[in-house]
Amino acid sequence: MTEPLVIGVAGGSGSGKSTVVREIVRGVAPETVSQVRHDAYYRNFDHLPPEERGAINFDHPDALETELLVRHVDALRAGVPIEMPVYDFRTHCRQPETIAVHPTRIILIDGILVLAEPELRNRMDIRVFVDTDPDVRLLRRLKRDLADRGRSLDSVLRQYERTVRPMHREFVEPSKRWADIIIPQGGHNRVAVDMLVTKMASILAAA
Repeated sequence: MTEPLVIGVAGGSGSGKSTVVREIVRGVAPETVSQVRHDAYYRNFDHLPPEERGAINFDHPDALETELLVRHVDALRAGVPIEMPVYDFRTHCRQPETIAVHPTRIILIDGILVLAEPELRNRMDIRVFVDTDPDVRLLRRLKRDLADRGRSLDSVLRQYERTVRPMHREFVEPSKRWADIIIPQGGHNRVAVDMLVTKMASILAAA
């Protein structure tokens, strides 16, 4: 099997990473892409009572089992399928089921901290940072957490002030310097996304 192309897509919460990933997949043959989400690898906190789980700083790198993700990326690069965890953001616990991810020519890794982790970053062929204004990111996060994760407005704003904003400044924003490509305006930046897809196609054709 030809060595796969590993692409990392980072950016702040609500920056539009998922849109960029979706547009990348649309721009190439979907069957050639394996998607691995860093936020599926949050550590399992089911041993803690619910009130303690809710107080965890989920925006700090220590909240994620990145070492497992690294092993899974290595397995996919070697042509071995993996079982990606399934995480319940309402209960802050891993679910017993997993998602089978099979090796393909392109491995897409996305998450707010994927460029902040050297072991992940060093395995990437293309590093992408999705750069979006803070007010836009906050509005998107509010809509997502209220609609999809059963959160209250007060809890979302409190978490944003307590952990999301300071961790973004400490870990996420500085990781931009490792990016090969910075995409302003997220997935709505058609020029940048098309350039990325063209570059991917060029690398794969030369392999």
